[in-house]
Amino acid sequence: MNHFHPIAQCLEEYGLDAMLLTGEANRFYASGFASSDGIVLVTRGKSYFVTDSRYIEAAKKNVVGADVYVLGRGATYVKALRQLVQKEAIHRLGFEEAVMSVLDYQRYSKVPCTFVEAQKLPSMLRRSKDEEEIEAMKKAQRITEGALERMLPLIRPGVSEKELAARLSFFLLEGGGEKNAFDPIVVSGPNSSMPHGVPTERKLEPGDFVTMDFGCVSGGYCSDMTRTVAVGYATEEMKTVYALVRKAQEAGIAAVKAETSGKEIDAAARKVIDGAGYGAYFGHSFGHSVGIEIHESPNFSPSEPGPVPAGAVVSAEPGIYLPGKFGVRIEDVVIVRRDGCEDITNAPKDLLILG
Repeated sequence: MNHFHPIAQCLEEYGLDAMLLTGEANRFYASGFASSDGIVLVTRGKSYFVTDSRYIEAAKKNVVGADVYVLGRGATYVKALRQLVQKEAIHRLGFEEAVMSVLDYQRYSKVPCTFVEAQKLPSMLRRSKDEEEIEAMKKAQRITEGALERMLPLIRPGVSEKELAARLSFFLLEGGGEKNAFDPIVVSGPNSSMPHGVPTERKLEPGDFVTMDFGCVSGGYCSDMTRTVAVGYATEEMKTVYALVRKAQEAGIAAVKAETSGKEIDAAARKVIDGAGYGAYFGHSFGHSVGIEIHESPNFSPSEPGPVPAGAVVSAEPGIYLPGKFGVRIEDVVIVRRDGCEDITNAPKDLLILG
């Protein structure tokens, strides 16, 4: 799976002779090959993948649709780019202004061509996922759901947040994940009121909510899921808030449709929580795009007035967080379709009382 051709097709629209990709995520998007170092150059007629000796054997086996070059001893990526710019007679070269450091820009800009800010080119392409990308994300989601299934019997009084987080990471990898999509969030009791709390040594107690937010990478693409469960019992307030968050998620998902704005989708979920008097306790957006990176674009957010395209893969994760008491978040991932959306998360959402 690679995207050299779609990038090349956009060059004329952006007034470019070629696009230079130095960021790891966009290099992977273009080439389908993951490496911590290298550059990709896409021209209107040809593509190049340049890396060092650590990756050259794997790159030659896995990169399709581009010429693969290895840096010689003492060579630099700047020198390699200079040679390719001269070879391809490149005058206007797009680069990722949001990714390239000032120091790297100072180095690369010595190459004799005009550097043009063109972060928007790969970013716009990555907004909509093709079916190969979606299949990779579905596989990652199945691995994540398998990890949750193995986690549930372990959630009981006396187990620490850190221990549960470690188990989650292990289950994700043992189940087939390449790595975690992000550090798992496991927070319990009063800690669950922190949306991005860090797992601590706190041990679970009866009457706790436990919020688990986690995902893995499969085929280079991320999954993301949050489930909140209760330990031992749940109070009436806990049940009420949980049901409200679930209702808000359902309302937001029902509003998802291609060309609807992220602001409108967020508002559909937010209206439910606001109407119940908990609006002050839902501070984050309804959802963010997921893909090669765990946070991409577009978003289901009050600050996203533009239309969300078909093929976007976005989380749906409302929450209510009562400081010092508890928090609830439920998160699925949906694919935006022209006539609605496809929820690719199969894990149950009924309130589970465990331990």
